[in-house]
Parts: sequence; structure tokens; C-alpha cells
Amino acid sequence: MLYVTMTDKFMSGWGHARDKINKLVFFCDTYDDAKIVADNAEARGDQKYINICSTKPYYNSDRYYVQHKTKTDYPAWYKKDHFLSA
Repeated sequence: MLYVTMTDKFMSGWGHARDKINKLVFFCDTYDDAKIVADNAEARGDQKYINICSTKPYYNSDRYYVQHKTKTDYPAWYKKDHFLSA
């Protein structure tokens, strides 16, 4: 299992992430999937601090609102160059 982590600048600071940093953690079965998710995040202007890691990340809930996502939750993120064509 691999994980792609990122900070969602748009969603940070309001809604469920009120007064917190909104982190997205995508679960990936392969490096190819992780690379696609990371590349898609790079193509968007609202994501920063994008990383691929092999250990499940932990974020302190006092400071971060963390959303765990899978291919079932957000299938578009796992499609190569999805946000380049949007």
C-alpha cells in the first residue's frame, strides 16, 4: 500500500476543516496509481505539499482535518491526466 498526501488549500480553514489544515490522503495499491494521483494533484492549483509515502501518515487532529480517499471515493483522481483535460 502507498499513500499520496497533500494539503488542500481551498478547503482548509472552513467547513469541517474550520481553523485547521485540510489534508487529503489517497490510498494506492501500486506506484503507478500513486504517481497518477500525485500528477493529478500537481495539475490542480489548490493542492500543495504533495508526497508519495509507503507508511500510513499520521496528522494531529488538533491541527489537521484529514480525509482518507480511495479509488472508489474519487475515481477521477486515479485517471491519468484527468485534471489537465478538465
